[in-house]
Amino acid sequence: MSTDPRDFVRDGRVWRIGTANDVAWLAGCTTQGVSITAAIPPVFDAYATFYPPDGVSFVDHELAVVDELAAYTPDQPWWLGYLFTGAHDVVFPRAPRVSLYGDWSYVLVEAGPEQALTWRSRHSRGDGPLPDLFFPADRSWLVSALWDDTWTDIGGSAALVGALHRNPLVNARRVGPDDDALPPGLTRE
Repeated sequence: MSTDPRDFVRDGRVWRIGTANDVAWLAGCTTQGVSITAAIPPVFDAYATFYPPDGVSFVDHELAVVDELAAYTPDQPWWLGYLFTGAHDVVFPRAPRVSLYGDWSYVLVEAGPEQALTWRSRHSRGDGPLPDLFFPADRSWLVSALWDDTWTDIGGSAALVGALHRNPLVNARRVGPDDDALPPGLTRE
């Protein structure tokens, strides 16, 4: 992998690429199984799963998610993690990667909500732009979509999860840390 800063230029600036130290708080802290803590460590006050409701585009759904997250997050950088699958854009393909969730490789970039919504055009869950993993620098919440899930998981404050739950474009369902993360009406592949 490259260490040449010219490989990490986008939107006219050089972006900081994350290391294992930046995700050490997450690495090895999730559980095995079907509960939400397989994707989100059991350190948050509240948890939910979400996916686009019928009739809502991925882009509109993900914009609503980011709007809610930004409303509950003081101004600070966000870490954006792009899972390397070989089939989806990781934004900086020559960047060093970090390993999470049983040795899955992610490109981790320090950026923000605007970049989360604009840097790629699709992911493994659909046509939306969101990274597969992202969280603010203060780690007050974590959004994670595991490679084989068609939904997304979040852990954060009760107020944030409540706001996501109330937003009809987000389609969030609250779950407990030991609950099955599979949203009603979806099936495991």
